[in-house]
Amino acid sequence: MMQPEQINTDVLIIGAGPAGLAAATQLRKLGVEKVLLIDRESQAGGIPRHCYHTGFGWLDLRRILSGPSYADENVHRAEQAGVEIITEATAQHWTDDLSLQITSPTGLKNITANAILLATGCRERPRAAKLIPGSRPLGIYNTGLLQQLIYLKKLKLGKKAIVIGAEHVSYSAVRTLHRNGAQVAAMITEYSQHQTYLPFYWGARLCYRTPLLTNYKVTDIHGRNRVEAIEITSTQTGEKKQLECDTLIFTGDWIPDHDLARKGNITLNKYTNGPDIDQSLRTSKQGIFAAGNLLHGVEKADTAALEGRHVAHSIVRYLSTTCWPLNNRIPLVVNSPLLWISPNIIVPENNTTLPLDHFTFRTGEFLQKTAIGVVQGGKLLHVQTFRKLIPNRWFYLDNDWISQLNSKPDNKKIYIQIM
Repeated sequence: MMQPEQINTDVLIIGAGPAGLAAATQLRKLGVEKVLLIDRESQAGGIPRHCYHTGFGWLDLRRILSGPSYADENVHRAEQAGVEIITEATAQHWTDDLSLQITSPTGLKNITANAILLATGCRERPRAAKLIPGSRPLGIYNTGLLQQLIYLKKLKLGKKAIVIGAEHVSYSAVRTLHRNGAQVAAMITEYSQHQTYLPFYWGARLCYRTPLLTNYKVTDIHGRNRVEAIEITSTQTGEKKQLECDTLIFTGDWIPDHDLARKGNITLNKYTNGPDIDQSLRTSKQGIFAAGNLLHGVEKADTAALEGRHVAHSIVRYLSTTCWPLNNRIPLVVNSPLLWISPNIIVPENNTTLPLDHFTFRTGEFLQKTAIGVVQGGKLLHVQTFRKLIPNRWFYLDNDWISQLNSKPDNKKIYIQIM
């Protein structure tokens, strides 16, 4: 039996989406000699490859591009910088703390690196995980599969669709279906209102005449060979309705693609299911970093790319010092109705900043004019007021309170809460 090929590199990056490509490019610019980037897809670029709408690239490239153009630009910059990219390569398992075995069309390879960046992104929770009863006919998709089939495979999917969800990605799905020739009969959300920007909401209502049904959830799916109808139930009154459709799209409900992190015994954040990370995007395991939507699904591609650039500087510092603080990591704990905050660990140290110079957090409820407080050991470190908070949207918390932290063992936890 042939032994796997052994490859040694300075930095191994897993995931060739915006975060992984930006990190790889920046690492080469910072002087790292060997940067190896692997991805299980046949082409590098990540999810933007099959997001044909515009709006990508302003935050990181200062240009507004379509998804495929943005992906191509990121790949081009990485290749020009001298990054080695291997596609159709899947990380199978860890062979050591900083070693992985991968499989590809050219065979098995063992890759050992001085540092590893996990940038595996996120995925949508499938129907089975949502525990929605009913038959299992054709015509049920999530957003990612929808876009791949329409934009990459050039397929026609259906004539009458229903979209489950009312966040940013849900409205992108409406537009994709409309361009594919389908009528979107309704959008359905369990929340009391949509969670997107007003132009997206009114665009769907006025341009596509798509009604939004709020405070409803899917309770049954009907159909033998293909979806024929769904049953929805009011979360307030229990009223049931049946809506005809031949295509059903589940949108949102993103979860980090954390399988590799879990296999590597990296501590996961119980709120996001992505890795615990500090402000330098260090995980709980020495030499392993994480960035992008693996940490918190789902943020803008531009944001993931900026996190990739940020983590590149952290990796370079680690390569030169091998310093990895394990004993003075202060956890950030969110109280309901807040869902999570990222980064969720703070390490008191000099000369480090947060990605984008702020924390990112989400809420599980609609809230009007809300003050968020940062509390440690009974001491109020910071208060920030928001005009409103909306589920499925990202919000930013200032970081100027970090200098006030008490790193003594009896004051370890920091609480982020509604005041």
